[in-house]
Amino acid sequence: MQKKISPKSIVILGNGISGITAARHIRKHSEYQITVVSEEHPYFFSRTALMYVYMGHLKFEHTQPYEKHFWKKNKIDLKQGRVETIDTKNKILQFSDGEALGYDSLILATGSKPNRFGWKGQDAQGVLGLYHKQDLESLEKFAPDNQACRRAVIVGGGLIGIELAEMLHSRHIPVTFLVRETSFWNGVLPEGESELINREIREKGIDLRLNTNLKEIKTDENGQVRSIVTEEECEEILCTVVGLTTGVSPNISYLKGSDITTNRGILVNRYLETNLPDIYAIGDCAEQQEPVGQRRPVEAVWYTGRMMGETVAQTICGNRTAYQPGPWFNSAKFFDIEYQTYGWVWAKPKENEARFYWEYTSGKKCIHLNFDTKSRMFIGINTFGIRLRHAFFDRVLQEGETVDYVLEHFADANFDPEFYPQHDEEIINQFNREQGAQLQRKKRSWKRIFSIPSQSL
Repeated sequence: MQKKISPKSIVILGNGISGITAARHIRKHSEYQITVVSEEHPYFFSRTALMYVYMGHLKFEHTQPYEKHFWKKNKIDLKQGRVETIDTKNKILQFSDGEALGYDSLILATGSKPNRFGWKGQDAQGVLGLYHKQDLESLEKFAPDNQACRRAVIVGGGLIGIELAEMLHSRHIPVTFLVRETSFWNGVLPEGESELINREIREKGIDLRLNTNLKEIKTDENGQVRSIVTEEECEEILCTVVGLTTGVSPNISYLKGSDITTNRGILVNRYLETNLPDIYAIGDCAEQQEPVGQRRPVEAVWYTGRMMGETVAQTICGNRTAYQPGPWFNSAKFFDIEYQTYGWVWAKPKENEARFYWEYTSGKKCIHLNFDTKSRMFIGINTFGIRLRHAFFDRVLQEGETVDYVLEHFADANFDPEFYPQHDEEIINQFNREQGAQLQRKKRSWKRIFSIPSQSL
């Protein structure tokens, strides 16, 4: 058992998944004084669950995984307020209300903020995102039903945009979706998967406008959204709500003028340390000085934020630990189609890469495998409509298995319940035909399914 450490003051700026994970793990290993500061809401809640509150599946209190007594029981103080400046020399936070708070160690976990590109009317009433609790409140105000909101326009073709489209669709509000790319998310997805999502969006009755940009947002005499104008055709589309979901950037404006080194985000080393002693940065606001493998320097992803929180807690509690996120993975949902990715499947293959694409006859399921042309080493997989096991792909990626191994053991990878249709043999047969291979489907091995690499964080 790790020895308890004597008290000192730890302040965590931000109460998202990164900050709260850091607080929990610091408390596990120490008796430090812990204060979590948040401007948005005093209690931690799941941002990814906001859409389900609007859709009626949850109440907002259900998005808070910890009861209010949890914080007092674990001696974690919560403070709501906006930090104006950080006096790094004297280790003091200055708040907008004039209060001050000292610290011995400071963890910056301030997350992301939505991008804005200076559109005329972008600050009008009825213009919103899907990033904060206040956005949920704005949706309830301006789009409670299809009578109050005759049409909504969403600008930006990423994951947040598709979530907002599903939310509005659930209340029968007509949606026009402006996507500047020639196909949905085709900067990330290869052509087959991107087209599959185009079809799914349109089948739900969404007015998907590809290769279309926003020019301006028009308002009425009360400053309320009245319409938008597209840039290409100068078409005016009447609407009462505009969702701006054009990506996010690290939330670091409060550091302007400070001596904490920033670029796009707060620059950190592998130990999540900034250029100043006793100041760390984690989550969406952190930028790796040297990217980890093929990963981006800034990763606005839930699970990497959690990993960073665990990692920085170890360092602060005396066990200096490097951030090692392991193989890349992510997941999302496009209306009724679930998406997972493990490893790397770029929108376009690199010179040394070969691809295998299989799509089910329904047009709502597919897999896309990426592997090295010479060694046949498995590089990554995209899957839509088929659930796969994280533990399996974490292992095969770290152990450098071949694409042949992955396909022959696809039964071990499949996480769909037994009463779901299984497509292993169909996938292998198509691969054999296209690649001139003679792969054989292996029976499911429960030992391989639950074999998780010891180096995983």
